[in-house]
Amino acid sequence: MKKVFTILAIVGMLFFVTSNLQAQDAKAQTEKKVQKNKKDDGAKELSFHQELKKRFVEGGPAFMGIVLLTLILGLAVAIERIIYLSFADTNTDKLLEEVEQALDEGGVEEAKELLRNKKGPIAAIFYEGLERMDEGVDAAEKAVISYGNVQVGQLEKNVSWLALFIAVAPMFGFMGTVIGMIQAFDKIEAAGDMQPSLVAGGIKVALLTTVFGLIVAIILQVFYNFIIAKIDSIVNKMEDASISLVDMLVKYSHNK
Repeated sequence: MKKVFTILAIVGMLFFVTSNLQAQDAKAQTEKKVQKNKKDDGAKELSFHQELKKRFVEGGPAFMGIVLLTLILGLAVAIERIIYLSFADTNTDKLLEEVEQALDEGGVEEAKELLRNKKGPIAAIFYEGLERMDEGVDAAEKAVISYGNVQVGQLEKNVSWLALFIAVAPMFGFMGTVIGMIQAFDKIEAAGDMQPSLVAGGIKVALLTTVFGLIVAIILQVFYNFIIAKIDSIVNKMEDASISLVDMLVKYSHNK
C-alpha cells in the first residue's frame, strides 16, 4: 500500500509540475501574441504627415484647395516682408557715429557721399535731410519727417494682404462647413430617414475644412505679429535716429 501511495504521489507531483509548465508556456505565448498585435497596430498607425495628408484629401479638393492657396500666398508675403525687414534693420548708433565723423571731417558733402553707399531706410532718411541742409536746419528737419513717413509706408507694404489672408482662411473653412452640412441634410431629405452613417461622412468633411482654415489662420497670425513687431522696432529706431540727426545738424550749423 505504501508503494501504491508513493507512486500516486509521484504521479500527482509530475502532473502538477507539467500543468504549471503548460500554463506558463500558454501565458508566454499569449503575451507574445499581445505584443505582436501591439506592434502590428503601431505599424498601422499613420505618421503626422500621412495623417495630415489623409485628412486634407478627405476634406475635398474645392475648399481645401482654396485654403491651401491662402496659406501659400500668405507665407509668400510673410517671407518677403521678413527678408525686406531684415535688410532694413541697421545699426543706428554706428551709422550716427559715421555721419558725425563725416560732417566734422568733410562737411555735408562728405556725409552725403557716405550715405550713398549705405542701405536701409534710416540711411535714406539721413540723405534726404542732408539734401535740404543748404536751405537751413528747419528744411532739413521737414525733409527728414516727410521722407520718414514714406519709409514707414515701404516697411508696411503688403502687410495688409497678410491680414486679409488671416481673415479669409477661416471664412473659407466655415463656408466649406456650411456647404457640407447642407449636403448632409440633402442626403437625409433624399433618403427620408435619419441614419447616422448617411450623414457622418458629410459632417466630417464639413468640419475638416473649418479645422484647416483655423490652422492656416493661426500660422499666418504668428508671422503677422512677428512682422508688426519688427516694423515697430525699426520705426522706433528711425524716430530716435532722426532726432539725433537733427541735433547733429543744429550743432554743425552753429560750429560752421
